[in-house]
Amino acid sequence: MSDIHRKRSLPPLAALPAFEAAARHQSFSRAAEELNLTHGAVSRAVAQIEERLGIQLFVRRNRRVWLTTAGERLLRATGSALDDLEHAVEDIHRHDGNSPILTVSCEPSLAMRWLMPRLGAFREAYPDLNIDLRMAGGAVDLLSDGCDVAIRRADYGISDHYITTHLWSEYAGPVCDPECWETILDRNLSNARWLHTRTRPEAWDDWKRTSASQATPASEQYFDHFFFALQAAVNRLGTAIGPLPLVADDLRDGRLIAPLGMVATGYDYVLITLDAPKRDPRIAVFFDWLMTTAREMGMPPKAR
Repeated sequence: MSDIHRKRSLPPLAALPAFEAAARHQSFSRAAEELNLTHGAVSRAVAQIEERLGIQLFVRRNRRVWLTTAGERLLRATGSALDDLEHAVEDIHRHDGNSPILTVSCEPSLAMRWLMPRLGAFREAYPDLNIDLRMAGGAVDLLSDGCDVAIRRADYGISDHYITTHLWSEYAGPVCDPECWETILDRNLSNARWLHTRTRPEAWDDWKRTSASQATPASEQYFDHFFFALQAAVNRLGTAIGPLPLVADDLRDGRLIAPLGMVATGYDYVLITLDAPKRDPRIAVFFDWLMTTAREMGMPPKAR
């Protein structure tokens, strides 16, 4: 006889994650903390399952709980089922190459000063692929954040679970308004107000160490974000450490100059993905476009 119309006698599915966490920890309180629920919500979820099955899953005594034999059996099945679901969702997310959207996480300064001004050209070249740009910095969790790729300055530890692909090396040096350099500063960096940023507080010290400069500031000013310090330099408020590619357009258009040149900072920008970029046609297109655009701009190759 066909079982197509057989009704499944399953416990409430929405309650299973609470049971699994409580059973794994053998504690309703710890399960509640993990799932960001109340103790009562976990207790009610477990009670719903027990009522549906007509059997106890936990022995409750003196505010402690232990799994019964039936509870141990259900934990094995529930844990396996939840793991399978998690793996399936991850696999779908990894390989949804037919989606018309590529979600990109990018550091805010790089996004605003380099990537966003070029996305119009990307759209013209690839009208069927839309870039959903998310501005974020620091540690990456692609699956939790719902992102396909991330672009980061590799100045922190990146999990071995990810593939990191080199984009370009970072070079940096003092940048300022060209007229300001010739007149107000008299071509002397020690006459300048040095612009600092709290997101990269060591930028000037790192440049001095790398370039062996003995210059000292005439005065100093601090900004909360790197983007603001660079914009302040454009607006003739002082001299900032300007890294490539963040100041590439300003140097090209003459808004800023780098009178002392650029030196390698020792950091690279990387593309962070779950798998090799070529496995997903959307990521492959985006990666190739990034590299082509960087080469056309004359971005320096990987520093040795």
